[in-house]
Amino acid sequence: MPTIKEPSREIELKKSYDVIVAGGGVAGVASALSAAREGASVLLLERSYMLGGLATSGLVTIYLPLCDGEGRQVSYSIAEELLLESIKYGIEDKEPTPWLNGGTLEEKKKCRYEVRFNANMCAILYEQLLKKNGVDIMYGTSVCSVKVSRQKIKAVIVENKSGRYAYGCRSVVDCTGDADICKLSGEETSLFKQGNVLASWYYFVDKGKYDLCMLGFSDIPDKYKKNAEKEDNRRRYGGVDADELSEMTINAHENILQNYVEHHGKCDKDTAMASIATTPQIRMTRRLKGLYEIDDTEMHKFFKNSIGMVSDWRKPGPIYEMPFECLHGEKIKNLITAGRCISVTDDMWDVSRVIPVCAVTGEAAGLAAAMTDNFCNISITKLQKKLVNRGVILHEKDL
Repeated sequence: MPTIKEPSREIELKKSYDVIVAGGGVAGVASALSAAREGASVLLLERSYMLGGLATSGLVTIYLPLCDGEGRQVSYSIAEELLLESIKYGIEDKEPTPWLNGGTLEEKKKCRYEVRFNANMCAILYEQLLKKNGVDIMYGTSVCSVKVSRQKIKAVIVENKSGRYAYGCRSVVDCTGDADICKLSGEETSLFKQGNVLASWYYFVDKGKYDLCMLGFSDIPDKYKKNAEKEDNRRRYGGVDADELSEMTINAHENILQNYVEHHGKCDKDTAMASIATTPQIRMTRRLKGLYEIDDTEMHKFFKNSIGMVSDWRKPGPIYEMPFECLHGEKIKNLITAGRCISVTDDMWDVSRVIPVCAVTGEAAGLAAAMTDNFCNISITKLQKKLVNRGVILHEKDL
């Protein structure tokens, strides 16, 4: 294949921060907020112009459960704060009344602690929350490289409307959803083998009714399919190739148009397509291959180094304690992950990719990043104590 040589150049080092968070989805918001509250100077880099990631610009507007489906809340602190923030000015659907109004255990067993929020309102409220806590936000900014020296990231190289330049850092939190910083820095990563099915969600208004149409998206790991021998011929997308993502987006748009016209006809003053996703609705792509890979069979397992708990959004019962070692590797000492790119098995990925897990791991990662620039040597006891002081419950036995 033909190549061209790009001229080498010196770039400006604009400013240095204690913590740089790459990616402004829910994991990035939680990480930046957590680090800032610990007193760190924080820069949040987001390539779009809207916070919330897949939850907002991707229209996946369901804040999945903070409870185990059996009446027990398992995720607390920033995870709950962001849920409440997302519905500050109203709820779209799935109102968890027993959880919001102090219901009984029996009432909570019948209603999971989840909610559907308005994407646009949520993005603005998250932005205001971060600004209130002193986080610097840089929109329209992509991370294109990192400067690594002695197993640590010394600077993050970005590109935006102003050109190409760098920010210095003490530690970095990878919340890109695709483990982009891990890949750029040389940390070990792994790709999702099964691939992602097409999703084509959109909002519509039809004769005064405003609602979300959810076309595609949900899929289960192959090993759980009832007819494992039956071949699934649906087109699948890996999510880390530009051509493929463009193809996926075009296919999603075709699906949306066809579905809308079939069910609603033409747009007029009473009926209209309200909004479509402005980011590819891809779920699992590339992740960290860290010191520990948690598996979906490890439900109810005690981890001494737990940084919080999450539930299984797909069914009631399972609770997972999240070990700190699934947030970082050993090659790049000052790099930690949160959200969709933490270290899990492929079977666990479908559990760990959702909003509550992003918030739980984000809070721990941001706090750890504010505490140290070497995650292999962090005091887990001090980290856990700070999390507990914030209201996080670390172990199922303490519920």
